Amino acid sequence: MPTSSLKLIVLTGSDRPEVLDTWSKLLPQLESHDGVEVVGAYSRDEEISSVDADLVVVLGGDGSILRGCRQLGAQQLPIVGINLGRLGFLADLSPDDFCSNLQKLKDGEFTVAEHLMFECHHHRSDGTVQTDFGLNEATITAAGSLKMLDIHLEIDNESVTTFSCDGLIISTPVGSTAHNLSAGGPILRQDLQAFSITPICPHTLTVRPIVDSAERTYTMTVCDPPDGVMLVIDGQISRPVRAEDRIVVKRAAATFKLVRFPGHSYYNTLHRKLGWRGQLDYRERKGL
Repeated sequence: MPTSSLKLIVLTGSDRPEVLDTWSKLLPQLESHDGVEVVGAYSRDEEISSVDADLVVVLGGDGSILRGCRQLGAQQLPIVGINLGRLGFLADLSPDDFCSNLQKLKDGEFTVAEHLMFECHHHRSDGTVQTDFGLNEATITAAGSLKMLDIHLEIDNESVTTFSCDGLIISTPVGSTAHNLSAGGPILRQDLQAFSITPICPHTLTVRPIVDSAERTYTMTVCDPPDGVMLVIDGQISRPVRAEDRIVVKRAAATFKLVRFPGHSYYNTLHRKLGWRGQLDYRERKGL
């Protein structure tokens, strides 16, 4: 990282009052900091992949970071997340934390953790293909159909099984603490190179989540899908799934680059964000 000048892109991405207020307070501090240059501030869905910068600062929450990854496309830059949302697994710095670490950013006193991203190719029956980048998960969901689905899964062109369920999630390690976790899937350490396949409310009790290599290609099809079935990517992109459509998920060449400062611990983050407090104490206490 160059020490003479640090070029920042700032993604505001929302018109929420707390985001606008934080940005109005943060901008003067960035402008007054020697050797830090804000080369652009962008809202959601603006094209930023060609902007010359060293780092991206995202204001908001994890959803804002997911959106920022798509804005960067194949040209991923290191991202710093300022959490103005709720849990904030990825955006885990407060505005004050960010300002106190600004000199460390300028001096390069941080690490960049690279995480798995995926490409989702939606092959439609008419021969067209829609491709999206994702960071968390690709999900086929019953959505408005309100019916159980039969979703067939192939891994590297080998038939695995047909899940009778309300939906099927293919999740990265970063996404394992999102929809995957709420559906009963496993928590994967974020630097693993693997995908988790988790059925939502499976009809067969012996069906359990699967963890397999990120080097494999995953293909989902829905047998005779009713109206209302949707493909959802990172909880932000949704498209209808029709008969004979194929959803192909595989590793992306680009990786998600997350800035981490010294002292960061993945398990400490889980402890704080998930409210892990250890074993409940059922023992009788004196005086109670």
